[in-house]
Amino acid sequence: MNRINTLFQQKPSGLLSLYFCAGHPTPDSTATIVRTLAHRGIDMIEIGIPFSDPMADGPVIQDAATKALRGGMTLRKLFGQLDGIRTDVSIPLILMGYLNPIMQFGFEAFCQRCAEVGIDGCIIPDLPFADYLEHYKPIADRYDLRIIMLITPETSPERIRFIDHHTDGFIYMVSSAAVTGAQSEFDRQKQAYFQRIDDMHLRNPRMIGFGISNRQTLESAQQNAAGAIIGSKFVSLLDSTQNADLALDALLKALS
Repeated sequence: MNRINTLFQQKPSGLLSLYFCAGHPTPDSTATIVRTLAHRGIDMIEIGIPFSDPMADGPVIQDAATKALRGGMTLRKLFGQLDGIRTDVSIPLILMGYLNPIMQFGFEAFCQRCAEVGIDGCIIPDLPFADYLEHYKPIADRYDLRIIMLITPETSPERIRFIDHHTDGFIYMVSSAAVTGAQSEFDRQKQAYFQRIDDMHLRNPRMIGFGISNRQTLESAQQNAAGAIIGSKFVSLLDSTQNADLALDALLKALS
């Protein structure tokens, strides 16, 4: 069974997933960060593939991607850094990247390398859902790779149910229609959105991301979904500390 499905079966609530950008804060830090987070109890890790035009990302993640690209990070190099990661890391690993570098690599070759190094899922924000169903899903399924789809407060109930029916793993609930970035709280409008989706009783579990940076937003996400995904806050701490352990210490303090 895919590790993502196993995780949600074994721990259906209270999950914490962290995002960081491969090749940041240093070109060779990717595997060290993965191992540090896994060994310290993080439930799932999302590894960003740096791209020059990350449309869904705010300034913190854009800056990390720019630094990673300047340091020479590529998708091919990322796979090389992840070779052997499964010798001591058992939690789900997800790649988050845009379609352009994945298509340059070759989609089937990408899925094959994901399977070889132990990647369980992928988030491709600019992959149209119709194209996914027609062209990409059969290939991803062949390599047991979960393609995780995003929904926002503007996504229609019909489309949400369509996504829920045709995907597996979990649904990524974007807390707002804005780009990534820390927020101090989730207002009533966002809370209503969380409740509306909860009332739909979807087949897939949900994770809430974008804007989670403190205890209030973390608890809100974990109360309204299976768990929370934190990106910008952790990336900024990695940038300032240059050390995964210190960055995680600071993050957990901010969340407490």
